[in-house]
Amino acid sequence: MSDGEARAALAREIDATCRLTGTFVLRSGRTADEYFDKYRFEADPRLLDRVAAQLATLVPTDTEVLAGLEMGGIPVVTALARHTGLPCAFVRKSAKPYGTARLAEGAELVGRRVLVVEDVVTSGGQVVISTGQLRELGARVEHALCVIDRAEGGAQALAGHGVTLRALFTRADLEEARHTH
Repeated sequence: MSDGEARAALAREIDATCRLTGTFVLRSGRTADEYFDKYRFEADPRLLDRVAAQLATLVPTDTEVLAGLEMGGIPVVTALARHTGLPCAFVRKSAKPYGTARLAEGAELVGRRVLVVEDVVTSGGQVVISTGQLRELGARVEHALCVIDRAEGGAQALAGHGVTLRALFTRADLEEARHTH
């Protein structure tokens, strides 16, 4: 199987595993008859490992630390570390008020080239916030990596903050995969 065929097969499997039909109330309050449950690919160790193997090819060569964002980025970054050998940091939405009181746990970030890892990017809002926080902690962040870019402005929002988004798949890739099989 060629790389392109393997990538298309992975897109089909992610789409088939994660696309649910029914009645769903979205965060916006709108009701939809279809929902994409990203946690289904993250909870399947075999599928997550295949995702991580493909993601590893997109990691910039000068990356020193992988930083997974709470909550979906944590399993993705952990699996990705197995394929790259790079250390991880686990980034909260806000620093915890007890114990270490840290925003990011795990690998040291100060002065290091950090790749922010997220599962799905929509508007890019949380990645922008977390990138700013990581930079305040001394991390050098120029790139973010996600499994799926929903193509709803996230890449543009990140670019406005000096961050290039790399995505394994876009929403269009998953739609194409669904309709070609």
